[in-house]
Amino acid sequence: MLLLILVGVAWMMQIMTMMKFLLTYGVDFSSFVYLTSLMIPFIISIIMPFVTFITIIFIYNKMISENEITVMAASGLSPWQIAKPAIKFAAILTILHLILNIWIVPSSQALFYSTQWNLRYGLAHLKLQEGAFTKLANGLVVYVDNVSGNDLNQLMISDTRKENNQIMVFAERGKLVSTIHGLSIVTNNGSLQMSGKKGFTTGTFDSLDMDLNLVENDADMSFRVRRIPSGELLKSVSSQDNTRQHKLTLVEICTRLINPFMNLILAIVCTLILLKTSLLRRRASFAPALAVLAMALIMSSYMSVSNMVDSLTDVGLVAIGVLIVLFGLIGLLLKK
Repeated sequence: MLLLILVGVAWMMQIMTMMKFLLTYGVDFSSFVYLTSLMIPFIISIIMPFVTFITIIFIYNKMISENEITVMAASGLSPWQIAKPAIKFAAILTILHLILNIWIVPSSQALFYSTQWNLRYGLAHLKLQEGAFTKLANGLVVYVDNVSGNDLNQLMISDTRKENNQIMVFAERGKLVSTIHGLSIVTNNGSLQMSGKKGFTTGTFDSLDMDLNLVENDADMSFRVRRIPSGELLKSVSSQDNTRQHKLTLVEICTRLINPFMNLILAIVCTLILLKTSLLRRRASFAPALAVLAMALIMSSYMSVSNMVDSLTDVGLVAIGVLIVLFGLIGLLLKK
């Protein structure tokens, strides 16, 4: 229930941040909802350790306040036995989190970026009006006399985005074509006028491929580690020359393979603090606050260390460190 509520809130925030995308590119609402829903697996992967911690602290603190933990301890149950349901719960979430990080998130992120790119720069985005001048970008205007699907008749294209290379195209026919670089209009039987530093040039053509070049920058075509399948991500580490890409890849490997184990660590920390303090002669009322502080320190330390990795060896050391902390906490919980 907590996961659904927090994911819903985060999803609504995602919708609000992308509202400009909806208004700017004229995307229909159903496509917009589908696009933002592709972010849900990624949102879940981010908040799952915190949801695990909040759930356990809520349940166990309630049991402590109602003296159920005291009764369990008096009947002979050890802190480990009392904490075992929470640890089993966290272990199941850890496995689900690993599956989510390794397979589901990369697939949904790849689909998210490809869908976003198509809605921005693909055929779905471009809507030319008949008998009207359509402004596609600053300095790029298209006039079409007749539109039939992707086929255009009697069109004019004015491209003045580059001062040194201004182009005016008149053509009898044209066709919209989507490529990996964006949209193009393949025009037939027309004339071309160009003006720039070399003067004014004019001529005719039988066929001309006019790249509309609507992609604003290279952001959508840049290296995005979240959408790369886990197998390819591991293979790409040794072959990357770009330092920034290499760093991002290593951090992403940490996130996918190590971050799920924070569910277990936070669960054990929470139960360890709450149970040990609840069994004191004078019950510590500050135990929940202490558990929250411990959670904040652990997560901030982990994120700081994982963001400093520079090689696969460092990733391995982080993984070993996480396992040492995990088994150390289990040892403390087992200790009477």
